Amino acid sequence: MRADRLVSLVLLLRQYGRLSAAALARELEVSTRTVLRDIEALSAAGVPVYAERGRHGGFALLPGFRTELTGLNPDEALALLVAGSRRGAQAFGLGSALASAMLKVVDALPESYRDTAAGAAERLLIDPETDLLSRRLVDEEVPDAIVAEVLRAVFAGHKLRIHYAAVDQTPKWRTVDPIGLVTVRDRGYLLATRSGADRTYRLSRVLAAEELAEPAQRPDRVDLDRAWQERSTRFRTGGDQVTVLVRVDPARREDLAGTALAVRAEEADSDGWLRLEVTFQDPRHAEWALWQLTTDAEALAPQWLRTSLRNRAAEIATRYGVSS
Repeated sequence: MRADRLVSLVLLLRQYGRLSAAALARELEVSTRTVLRDIEALSAAGVPVYAERGRHGGFALLPGFRTELTGLNPDEALALLVAGSRRGAQAFGLGSALASAMLKVVDALPESYRDTAAGAAERLLIDPETDLLSRRLVDEEVPDAIVAEVLRAVFAGHKLRIHYAAVDQTPKWRTVDPIGLVTVRDRGYLLATRSGADRTYRLSRVLAAEELAEPAQRPDRVDLDRAWQERSTRFRTGGDQVTVLVRVDPARREDLAGTALAVRAEEADSDGWLRLEVTFQDPRHAEWALWQLTTDAEALAPQWLRTSLRNRAAEIATRYGVSS
């Protein structure tokens, strides 16, 4: 770990020119005392790092100390930098490793490419923390120790024992054969098999994990994209699905279709609204989706959904009908 930290320290000085011990400590997530020891180690190893005294002082490298990576053009460098800005790596506990890798990429580029790529990357923002309505995207926290154990089992091809908390169930220990990891909208999923049957586990629901020495029973090669698509299809077509007949304002048609599992039929009504037959995962999903559309949609069938929405609206009206 110290070798990686020393490399990161050199790259930080290459990128910023001069940094104080406190600033380096913040970037490297260590104490200032550790930074000073690392500076001494670099000097002893022949790295030309020196201290500048004074109010705006700090540590810097002698000009010209660098390595150069050839073969990357500005567009390729930009692609790497943009990829490195995505937050999906956090789901697998690789955020710090990704940040370190991006520092190395920037530092190793030739001077002209580095300035062009870094400047262009500043003009692109991928997956910000909030949307236009200031709704914050909630990241799922997974302890580093759990992610590390899962990653080791996946990469080594070993069986994995997990303590898993499925929805509305008591957490249980399960031994699985890990296939791969998928991140979707910053949520991490473990694709595995258990007793030969496909299983998908949400990483945020894994309470503990233990890599076993026994080899996993899995194919040597895997097409994760295809495996994910197949499991997504099974998920959408299984469970307690419900089909709903809905009238919707054409302006909100995409909002409805975006929350439904599928649109099975569609026709125009005489008043210009659309009549859709849509499928939802379960009754709660259907009620939630229709409630979001307020008066821009009307559930025509089944009757239990109309009753549920009417009761909810009546409760809201009662709550706000009397002044405090």
